[in-house]
Amino acid sequence: MQISPEFTNTQKQAFKYLLDNKTKEVLFGGSAGGGKSWLGTSYITIMCLQYPKTRYLMGRSKLDALKKTTLNTFFEVCTAWGLKAIRDYTFNGSTNVITFYNGSEIILKDLFLYPSDRNFDSLGSLELTGAFIDECNQITEKAKNVVASRLRYKLDENNLIPKLLMTCNPAKNWVYTEYYRPAKDKTIKPYRKFVQSLVTDNKYISKHYERQLFELDELSKQRLLYGNWEYDATDDSLVDYNAIVNLFNSKGVGGEKYISCDVARFGSDKTVIMYWEGLHLRQIQTLLKSAVNDVVDNIRKLQQQNQVPLRNIIVDSDGVGGGVTDYLRSQSFQANARPLKKENYQNLKTQCYYKLADLINKGQIGISCSDVNVKNCIIEECEQIRTKDADKDNKLQILSKDTVKAIIGRSPDYADALAMRCYYEVDSNFGKYFVQ
Repeated sequence: MQISPEFTNTQKQAFKYLLDNKTKEVLFGGSAGGGKSWLGTSYITIMCLQYPKTRYLMGRSKLDALKKTTLNTFFEVCTAWGLKAIRDYTFNGSTNVITFYNGSEIILKDLFLYPSDRNFDSLGSLELTGAFIDECNQITEKAKNVVASRLRYKLDENNLIPKLLMTCNPAKNWVYTEYYRPAKDKTIKPYRKFVQSLVTDNKYISKHYERQLFELDELSKQRLLYGNWEYDATDDSLVDYNAIVNLFNSKGVGGEKYISCDVARFGSDKTVIMYWEGLHLRQIQTLLKSAVNDVVDNIRKLQQQNQVPLRNIIVDSDGVGGGVTDYLRSQSFQANARPLKKENYQNLKTQCYYKLADLINKGQIGISCSDVNVKNCIIEECEQIRTKDADKDNKLQILSKDTVKAIIGRSPDYADALAMRCYYEVDSNFGKYFVQ
């Protein structure tokens, strides 16, 4: 198949991987304006035209954004190639399906993680030949994995292998840990490829668009103009990003058994229960909309199974959690209580978060977690462990929960449960270190 002469050098590089017989997943990521959506829509259009009656997915986090952005790029591709609506293809706005004259289809799909469909059962009945996910950094790794598992339709008869193309701007989440960093370290899995997207490589980009990118704040400029994946989101971060990622490769420091629990406030958020062996987090339970007795029963069961001393069970006693503490007679954790040892922190929660940051940076905490959704939540929440007003002569502070909620769109329940475990680690020397 001849590669379109309209493609840039980096697009051509990515397209070669999409046509070989060994690469199954391609991430094309980097600068804004690097032609990512153009590549994606071009690829699935070419495949639909070349292989009759095949079926491809075009996905994004939210269907509304997909139809307002990526779908419009598809129409632009069709116009550039002389494809006519009705004659060559039709788009059904009700079913969100593009149908070509030869019977091939492109299905537009919402890939957002909804609480009512945490396992993406809505994708379970799909049989696909291939897929293109735009702005893949906005979806969960589990959503990507489920889409990849559906790639099997009419592959053998067309001598094809499963192909998943993903595009995005730089982001410090699973796209960084699973694709960018392994590609940089030359440890990427053999069936995966990463191709850097560069706005400077796109000779069709408007000079006005590039000038607009130059006028962005420095962080946005690094990400969107230069396609810099190693940008540092803030100077006030208490935890090194690579140390957060390495949590899942570390065994942690051994010791006594513990349970920490962050209880949902009056039915909101999530209840998170963590079982520890020393500083190795062995088990994580996530409860949605659970009553006090449900939380108590789950903690007691975990305690009995692992013979955890009652003194080593700590529960957030703010709000509903107070009832759980009363039933269990466990250690109470009050976020706004005075810090231990009379150290210079705003409150106990801040003190424990600083200790958590120190332990993560030193590689002393390990986490066993097979659920990619939970893993990504932990990484995202730990990134938000940041100091607040560091330049002022105040007690040490961290970003408030409301601020973190506004940044990540949910409560940092996993990070709170991690921090509570650090209550037992605070000692007389705590606070006398510098976190880089």
